[in-house]
Amino acid sequence: MNNKKLYRSTTDSMLTGVCGGLAEYLEVDATVLRLLWVLVVVFSGIFPGVIVYIIAAVIVPLPPTAPKTEAPVETPKP
Repeated sequence: MNNKKLYRSTTDSMLTGVCGGLAEYLEVDATVLRLLWVLVVVFSGIFPGVIVYIIAAVIVPLPPTAPKTEAPVETPKP
């Protein structure tokens, strides 16, 4: 079973990274997905599409970052 998770994109984002993250998850071009999203929003009524996008932006998390490792502190030598 594939263990992929959906995250908002931090590298391919226009507004909040929802379409970019979905495109990475589905392995399709983000531009194609954005064009399809615009068509769906325009033809289904703008308000529902905007609400769905806002909900997705709130629910879909940003990708986890690698834990920060502290650089060793060098003590000055006398």
